[in-house]
Amino acid sequence: MTATETGRAIAVRDTKTRERNLTRLQAKQNSERARREFAATLNALEDKLNVPKQVRRSTARLKVRLQQFTDEQPGVALAVAAGVVAVVGATVWLVVRAVVDDD
Repeated sequence: MTATETGRAIAVRDTKTRERNLTRLQAKQNSERARREFAATLNALEDKLNVPKQVRRSTARLKVRLQQFTDEQPGVALAVAAGVVAVVGATVWLVVRAVVDDD
């Protein structure tokens, strides 16, 4: 084997070693990316399936919307509140009347 052939053999071996190391680095990066994506998916599922958390979020959104509505249209909000009170009062009156009449 001549010096040139030995140099080429070493160069080929070094190239293969670099490629193998690069492939290992790529595999490590791919696995880390896959882990991050999997963790994000699990977090999304946990958020979606956590009913108490969903109720808290929905309640918070509803409170904000109601506050905006009352700020923008206070007269209409007052009329709606009066209507709700009237409906609840009438319902309670009818239930009490039905119970008293049964006796």
